[in-house]
Amino acid sequence: MDTITLQAGLGFGLVSIGLLFLLLVIITLWQSFEIVDAYEKETLTVFGEYRKLLEPGINLIPPFVSRTYAFDMRTQTLDVPRQEAITRDNSPVTADAVVYIKVMDAKKAFLEVDDYKKAVSNLAQTTLRAVLGDMELDDTLNKRQEINAKIRKELDEPTDEWGIRVESVEVREVNPSKDVQQAMEQQTSAERRRRAMILEAQGERRSAVEQAEGDKQSNIIRAQGEKQSQILEAQGDAISTVLRARSAESMGERAIIERGMETLEEIGKGESTTFVLPQELTSLVGRYGKALSGSDVQQMEGLESGEFDEETRTMLGLDNIDEILGQIDEAAEMDVEELEKEAEAVKAGDAGANIKSADEVIQEMDDESAGGEDVADGEVERET
Repeated sequence: MDTITLQAGLGFGLVSIGLLFLLLVIITLWQSFEIVDAYEKETLTVFGEYRKLLEPGINLIPPFVSRTYAFDMRTQTLDVPRQEAITRDNSPVTADAVVYIKVMDAKKAFLEVDDYKKAVSNLAQTTLRAVLGDMELDDTLNKRQEINAKIRKELDEPTDEWGIRVESVEVREVNPSKDVQQAMEQQTSAERRRRAMILEAQGERRSAVEQAEGDKQSNIIRAQGEKQSQILEAQGDAISTVLRARSAESMGERAIIERGMETLEEIGKGESTTFVLPQELTSLVGRYGKALSGSDVQQMEGLESGEFDEETRTMLGLDNIDEILGQIDEAAEMDVEELEKEAEAVKAGDAGANIKSADEVIQEMDDESAGGEDVADGEVERET
């Protein structure tokens, strides 16, 4: 019995030892292999001494005496807590930011700094306060890119020694104090009111200028129309005078004789028996009687129908009356069409319309009046 009990106890002990040995082997194997993810690198220390960097994949390490520290090699985001700062013009502001970093050298990040994330965050906070303190309030609100560039430049040098690269810095918000915000709102409101008043004044001034320009153009067109009307009226009077002169020339002896006979009839109604007749009248009567009866009444020299001399005919334009009428009608038609075109151009707001100024119109009328007076004086002197 004792022997069986002893053998059973010995067998159980051997089994236990085997199980312990197997467990020890499993643990040893587990401790001898380290699996590193693809986006990481790990540092290996043996008995506290730095040995190497473990690359992604399966790595064989000394069991039980090794320790590893993982480093994420991807770009990481660090939130910079909200910081209070005093600007160069003594205005309090608060700001926060985001820093994007990447581990470039895991060995330096392990050996040169205790906690690189905490170190970068604290350095970014102090740098943010320093940069804001060196700027005016308006610059802190408007020059966001400049603030980002300054913070990144200040972070580059120390983080390089830690094996960390600062990829970018973004300031999210810069807020002045409530009192400053109220003052800025009042300033903005006043500036907007000032701009509105300026725009309103400019609009009124432009409206007045446009109205004055329109009145000026209207007056010029009206003056040109009156001038054209006066020209046409004067031309009409000249035509009428020429036509009357030509009509007088075209009056034949018959009209003159008939007028003379009417005069003789009036004389015959008187009681006097003795009449004194002008030689011109007797000549007219003789010619009239010959014309009526065909008799051989003595031909007497008398008054002939009036003829215009060559100079007078040229001055009155009797020989070219049809041509003069055509020229006057053509000029009048051209002037009216030109006035209509200019009026349409002014109505359409064409700045290049050929519109003469009021002074030019008055000067032209004065010149024409002076020229007409000179011509009249020359005619008077010639007639004299």
